[in-house]
Amino acid sequence: MTKTGQTLAAGEKADGRRQRSERSRAQIVDAMFALIQEGDMSPSAASVAERAGVGLRTVFRHFEDMDSLYGEIAEIITAEVMPKAKAPFTAPDWRGNLSALISRRAEIYEEIFSMRVSANLRRFQSPFLMEKYYSTLEMERATLQAMLPDTIVKDKVLFAAVEAAVAFQTWRRLRQDQNLDVPEAEKVVRRMTDALLTDY
Repeated sequence: MTKTGQTLAAGEKADGRRQRSERSRAQIVDAMFALIQEGDMSPSAASVAERAGVGLRTVFRHFEDMDSLYGEIAEIITAEVMPKAKAPFTAPDWRGNLSALISRRAEIYEEIFSMRVSANLRRFQSPFLMEKYYSTLEMERATLQAMLPDTIVKDKVLFAAVEAAVAFQTWRRLRQDQNLDVPEAEKVVRRMTDALLTDY
């Protein structure tokens, strides 16, 4: 074989290894998603490996630890959800915007429900997930602060109550613990915010 042929063969071999590696990585991420969606809120590396059809060593060759795997999943979810979460609100007044925010959050919360529950459970053992948790809270709080009148935002107790009413933790309880369907849960959130803001 000529040197050119040897170079081409080596390149094709490297490409094949890279493609297999990318497939394995994608299988691992897909397995993690699937396990959480099916109700395993804290999958072990062994469970992920078994579901992905790869060895445990392969999981840790691609991801240094489970936090790294959660990090990749967080990036995927952020890329999907953030454009929707950050889209401008266009109602003519704050009440209309708050109504739109409740609908939007209901949609987003449903889309990421299992993953967010899983991350919330694991965050107490994960500095990365704890940091992600608080950065998400800060973003959600800032959105609400920018939307509501100053008189509401500056009332610490009232604002905290409104923030809690539209929070994921409230949504999770309504959907998971109280077994409400999506329209029912949304009605509860609206009733809470209406009651809190009836004087404004």
